Amino acid sequence: MFNKWTAALAVMMLLATGCSKNDKTDVEYKDNEIEETAKDVSEEKELPFQFPLTGVETDEKAKGRAVAVMINNHPAARPQSGLEKADVVYELLAEGDVTRFLAIYQSEKPEKIGPVRSARDYFIELAKGYNSLYIAHGNSPDAKALLDKGYIDHLNGLYYDGTLFNRASFRKAPHNSYITFENILKGAEQNNYAMEESPPPLTFLKKSEVDAIDGEEAQSAMVSYFSSNLFNVIFEYDETLGKYKRYSNGELTADYDSGEPVLLDNIFIVETDHKIIDNVGRRAINLTSGGRGYLLQKGKWKAVDWKNIDGRILPIINGKETGLVPGRTWINLIPADPGLEQTVSFDRSNRMSILKEINICKLIN
Repeated sequence: MFNKWTAALAVMMLLATGCSKNDKTDVEYKDNEIEETAKDVSEEKELPFQFPLTGVETDEKAKGRAVAVMINNHPAARPQSGLEKADVVYELLAEGDVTRFLAIYQSEKPEKIGPVRSARDYFIELAKGYNSLYIAHGNSPDAKALLDKGYIDHLNGLYYDGTLFNRASFRKAPHNSYITFENILKGAEQNNYAMEESPPPLTFLKKSEVDAIDGEEAQSAMVSYFSSNLFNVIFEYDETLGKYKRYSNGELTADYDSGEPVLLDNIFIVETDHKIIDNVGRRAINLTSGGRGYLLQKGKWKAVDWKNIDGRILPIINGKETGLVPGRTWINLIPADPGLEQTVSFDRSNRMSILKEINICKLIN
């Protein structure tokens, strides 16, 4: 019975049980400073413009093309650099039951991003939906076919290794390729890629709508990828900050250099068909079918649908697109088999015991 589920993926909604969530990975990165910053922002007057992919207010019209970077999530590549400044991050499986990130930047430009990893066709399709300049280091055969025919403006580290892309000495290949935002702009100029036009905006909730968010209480959610703890993800809602923190294999997802954690306002988990297409384990992932999803906002979750609208995976309620909380968004695409499952009671004080539990059982209401 257990064998059936050791290769399964499940999503678990974890309700708070009054347990402490502090541990050595979640400590001391300047929570007080973050809290004060959030307080200062909330007290500021309304500004006339918004960043298109975060909905965060700004005093000037947001300019600049989106940049979508393939970021390595192998354990040897953690902690990564620049993830905490991404407006939107997609997390999908690559081959070998390893997940990989597509981090989309527009409102902020981190000094350094990486480790950068190789392209897959479905990540290219997602980047295209934001009219992004696409950044990768290497490619699968299907991805190469798209890149070679000019399907998307791109910079590939295969051709700029040691120039635009640089290898870090503290990690081993293929987990050590990095690019700076300065070099991204330099590469765009070398290739005559236009970088001025901002992407079409996402839909965001007004403050009154954020305050009225409903749904079932859920302080945490887990996404479990197959039989390895290494790619299990837990999102925990921090009520003080009003944001979610992300953990991989029990460790806080934070920037390699600054220690600044990834802080998220929307967690969107959707199921879609995955299919192995070759003996290496590469996948075809259906990005257009629509289907079921879970949307987590402000410590609450609800079952929603998803649709691909103009190349973007978006939450749908009663046939209409629903708004996002202004801020950063993380989107997990998971295999439809077994798809979304949930449990209603779990002690979240011991993340590692949860990680072991989820891999040997099907989670049900």
